[in-house]
Amino acid sequence: MDEYERNILRHIQEHGCSVTSVFDPDEKEPPFSYSIGIAKSSGAPEIIIVGLSSKQSHRMVNEYNRRCQAGERFQPGVLYLGFLDDFAVQFGPVTREQRAEYMRSACCGPEFEAVQLIWPNASGVWPWDPEASEWFRANQPLLSGEIV
Repeated sequence: MDEYERNILRHIQEHGCSVTSVFDPDEKEPPFSYSIGIAKSSGAPEIIIVGLSSKQSHRMVNEYNRRCQAGERFQPGVLYLGFLDDFAVQFGPVTREQRAEYMRSACCGPEFEAVQLIWPNASGVWPWDPEASEWFRANQPLLSGEIV
């Protein structure tokens, strides 16, 4: 086990999860962050957030973890407050293929479930809304393969 893996295990033991953030240095692909360990520590799905900064996503993953540790569960298509300043967010399922593509560190081990935290733009537009820009849709691809 290398130092990276030891850090992940230590974070899971201490906090209930570890957060991995990934970014494209050429900025051709959107950044994303995801949890490792929430399924093990609380039985809730892991979470991924696409298109926001690692700092903001890290905070949101930790809020999700905190609420899952307290027993809260999140349903697709329901609006939830407390993750993104002044805006509600939604959750959607993440397909097995997308989990394997995006959540590589979390894929080591048994099958797990994951949800995507989906956020609106500053005008309250969701990625599936007709008025959503192509940039916004590309920056936050839906990992369920369906519209919420």
